[in-house]
Amino acid sequence: MDISSHASAPTRRVATSWRAFLVRLHFYAGLLIGPFVFIAALTGFLYVITPQIEERLYADILTTSSEGPPQSLAAQASAAQVYLDADLDISAVRPATAPGKTTRIMFADAALNPSENRTVFVDPVTLDITGDLVTYGTSGVLPLRRTIDYLHRNLLLGDAGRIYSELAASWMGVIVLVGLALWLTGPRRRKPLAQMPPPQRRRWVHATLGAALSVILLFISITGLTWSQAAGTRINSMRQALGWTTPSVTLALDHGPDGAPPEQAGHAGHGAPSAAEREDRTAELDAVAATARQAGLDSALLEIRLPKPGQAWMVREYDRSWPTQVDTITLDPNGFGVTSRADFAEFGLIPKLVRWGIDAHMGILFGVANQFVMACVAMLLMTLIVYGYLMWWQRRPVAAPPLLMSSWTAMRRGSRICWAVVALAAGWAMPVMGLSLLLFLAIDSVRWLRRKPIA
Repeated sequence: MDISSHASAPTRRVATSWRAFLVRLHFYAGLLIGPFVFIAALTGFLYVITPQIEERLYADILTTSSEGPPQSLAAQASAAQVYLDADLDISAVRPATAPGKTTRIMFADAALNPSENRTVFVDPVTLDITGDLVTYGTSGVLPLRRTIDYLHRNLLLGDAGRIYSELAASWMGVIVLVGLALWLTGPRRRKPLAQMPPPQRRRWVHATLGAALSVILLFISITGLTWSQAAGTRINSMRQALGWTTPSVTLALDHGPDGAPPEQAGHAGHGAPSAAEREDRTAELDAVAATARQAGLDSALLEIRLPKPGQAWMVREYDRSWPTQVDTITLDPNGFGVTSRADFAEFGLIPKLVRWGIDAHMGILFGVANQFVMACVAMLLMTLIVYGYLMWWQRRPVAAPPLLMSSWTAMRRGSRICWAVVALAAGWAMPVMGLSLLLFLAIDSVRWLRRKPIA
């Protein structure tokens, strides 16, 4: 009797049951989530290829041919206020980043979405108004990329639409890990690619392409989840618990009753500042900018946020290309002393990695090279998904296909417990994925019970 062969048989059965389960999980998850990942890849591709297109499209607004010394920021802000002639407060000013560029005077408008501003573009030399657009986010993207950004984030459906992008980001990581495990444990190619039959060739291309992209796809999945609603909240809670939060400044002032500056203490509780007070603050823009430069903020990409009553000025750099310049300081309205600061050089390793990861995901960390890499990855990911659907379509069974529950019941009890623990942990960390997994398992279980023969 060959004892070794009998001993190895249970091991082979365990390995076979595990692999069968992974195959079904990869297949069903890819089949159902593939469209969401494809849309995310397509809109992400459009986002990373359009910065230069947007600059050309809005060139008349973003640039000017005027020559000469720029006028004061206060004069530029006043020109924007006169042009707008609306009851809107200036929330921030972004001075022209170079000669030939326009200054952005940003107005807070309650009618707009969060992170959006009504922005008036001013020629810093002549004070002519070159444009009036809605800008979005830290990057200050214009309407073209703002629309693409919303498509990528929520399909233009608001907060409810963000479920799609979170579903894609969370499941993509799972699909990649399962696919990588199948590739590593599967048989190696024996025939040259040209000699393979078409079905085998498509399978080889799909598997090899997925394995080659696995690391960067996991990176995209993880960084994408940091923006999500449910999983993003979990990530932020974990970072706070571990002390990995990004350093920030405080706008609160210590002097005066209720934290208000002395000259505003008598106006506490009376709402927004008057037009005269706002005009006075606007007149201080140049002094604030000069103080920020003296305090070490030397990036050409500078944003000055005007203070609300009882709060400090905030000045920040927003250059997220390499080397990153995102230092922030706050200034006391009385004397412009620095009240707090957050310098990127002083960030811990994890906050720096988070910053770099998000910027690389958006294609801005390393400029055009970053755009090119992310665009290529998006196209290859879409190709990978198309190959997956071709494999399913051309190999779809006439009879009912195997179910995930069939593979699940074939595994040993210990294996099922192990997978259940993994699923619970992943579902807690990524709630949208967890809920979709429960729905998927419920449907699969009903189908399995209907198929199961009655004793």
